[in-house]
Amino acid sequence: MGIYTATIRWNRNEAIFTDKRYSRAHVWEFDGGCAVPASSSPQIVPLPFSDASGVDPEEAFVASLSSCHMLCFLSIAAKRGFVVDSYRDEAQGVMEKCTDGKLLITVVTLRPDVKFSSDTIPTSSDIHAMHHQAHEECFIAASVKTDVRCEPCLH
Repeated sequence: MGIYTATIRWNRNEAIFTDKRYSRAHVWEFDGGCAVPASSSPQIVPLPFSDASGVDPEEAFVASLSSCHMLCFLSIAAKRGFVVDSYRDEAQGVMEKCTDGKLLITVVTLRPDVKFSSDTIPTSSDIHAMHHQAHEECFIAASVKTDVRCEPCLH
């Protein structure tokens, strides 16, 4: 259906390299012109060899799951006639060693807090149903083996 691209740029910048004391800071570039500072996670590669101000792949993974879920949810809410005023998700991913000793993000928990226009407030049942449908429609969640959970904040 589509091809998506990203260009990842990194330079050694005179570091010795073989001593593993080189910067992991790099840049992600996307087709629309956006450039995002990126790095390894300081939890994986200690400072100063990581750049804590850059987005790391683990954060990007969690964010992509959250973003896809949100976009599906907004579309579903609009189709059902609910007006969303704001959407905030403090998503969290947990990295663990699995039985073969490899690290992987085993669980991502989405915690969407959705505010609706006072004219169109859905019931708790409606909200859960829309989040369930959003999860089913999210192609990023369907593409991974990570357990993706949704714990909506109900008001």
